[in-house]
Amino acid sequence: MNIILFGPPGAGKGTQSKYIVNKLNSYQISTGEMLRNEIKKNTDIGKTINRDITNGKFVSDEIINKLIKKLVSDPTNKNKLIFDGYPRSLSQAKNLSLLLEETGQKIDLILFLNVDKETILKRLEKRKIIENRSDDDSATILKRYDTYMETTKPVLNFYSKNPNFQEIDGSLKIEEITSKIDTFINV
Repeated sequence: MNIILFGPPGAGKGTQSKYIVNKLNSYQISTGEMLRNEIKKNTDIGKTINRDITNGKFVSDEIINKLIKKLVSDPTNKNKLIFDGYPRSLSQAKNLSLLLEETGQKIDLILFLNVDKETILKRLEKRKIIENRSDDDSATILKRYDTYMETTKPVLNFYSKNPNFQEIDGSLKIEEITSKIDTFINV
């Protein structure tokens, strides 16, 4: 089963993705994790990524798509992919469709965790304290949220017409969101 899980930064995608990965024995493709790993390696790409994230921008589709292609094309991941935070733009969504078609795969479920700006701000400020993430200061959070909403609106429109699309209130407690996800993956 291939699942897309998307929502604004701090919506709980990582938490829910980890749950789904364990439940379905799947492979999590977390763009955030991939990008943080590149930054840690201090590669040229990592430096570009760090600059973009620090300025509240999204990393270019070209960089993201390159990193994603490698994972989607890996036969050990076939039909066991959980996309955490990808796609974030219409071009990424179209790229994913092509990659899946090339590898004989499809998306079985699309989950959108919808969360308002105030809830996101509270969550990410708390996460900054717990995880000490540099991309979780208030100004960056607000910029990332606004950029996300602007950039992802076409993706939401693109996927919301799909019969496998499900919107979940992401402001619910973790256990409540997990329970809702269970109803969709146990069908």
